[in-house]
Amino acid sequence: MKRFRKYISLIALLAIVTLIVTGCSTGNINNATPPHGGIYGWIYQWISLPLQNVMLQTARTIGGQDGAGWAIVIITLVVRLILLPLMLSQQKKSVTQQEKMARLQPQMKLIQQGMKHKPMTPEQQMQLTTWQRELYSKNNMSMTGGIGCLPLIIQMPIMIGIYQAVAYSAVLRHATFFGISLSNKSVVLAIVATLFAVAQSYISLIGVPPEQKKTMQSMMFLNPIMTLFFSLSFSGALALYWAAGNLVTVVQQVIVTFWITPREKKRIATELKDKPVQEVVTQKKIDDLFSAASTNGKGDNHTQALHQNLRNRNKGKQQRRK
Repeated sequence: MKRFRKYISLIALLAIVTLIVTGCSTGNINNATPPHGGIYGWIYQWISLPLQNVMLQTARTIGGQDGAGWAIVIITLVVRLILLPLMLSQQKKSVTQQEKMARLQPQMKLIQQGMKHKPMTPEQQMQLTTWQRELYSKNNMSMTGGIGCLPLIIQMPIMIGIYQAVAYSAVLRHATFFGISLSNKSVVLAIVATLFAVAQSYISLIGVPPEQKKTMQSMMFLNPIMTLFFSLSFSGALALYWAAGNLVTVVQQVIVTFWITPREKKRIATELKDKPVQEVVTQKKIDDLFSAASTNGKGDNHTQALHQNLRNRNKGKQQRRK
């Protein structure tokens, strides 16, 4: 469920990108009049225009018809390489979280089964929640660990800038990359970007336990599907940005799968030898939690029945006296 919420957040962020990017252009991408006021004018002035100048200068330096396309690739690689340490760090934290969570899974299942118990009092629910917090805190686990959306948020201004840079430049609007227009939608570049996303998803599943892989597979389809959708929704320039960015992501995933993950698994195994998993929840505690409540409930009912019988007897005596 937590993984599902994470992907919902990612989809929501990408949807925001869609609204912002499409709104940056006042209609047709070939419109040569850039925005001057409002948020889109601010984006163009401080983000898109500098990127446009960089792209034009890089294209002139490289030369040839594909210069503008190579400029986008270079900008993408620079941005992704700058973000690479952050993304690797977040993925390392995610691997650590998953490995530790695997050790806590038996106790987590007990808590999850307890949460399904019917009926449940507020006190029982609070006790289960307390045990869950203790389980995380005593085992140095974060309840919000994993990969965040910060890298995507950082890239949003770059994506918007590239879109506007091509849309409002007479030179870049007519630029091509290996014969593919950068101002029009490109199915070829969308497919290339999607194939890289598929490769990244496939590599991320290598070495994952079968039971965990089943859970991850359905979610891993989302990344290629979203890549294809957004690449087909915008100009070839943005599709090229995603294609180059996903190529870096493949390299990043190779590093995570074949270098970071094995090292983290080995480190955590050594760490758990010195500091074993702290036991917070047991089946006996779960049974006692609900059996005690059940016993109390029966006791309360019995007491109420006795009181009712006494009231009835007193009532009968009063009637006989009358």
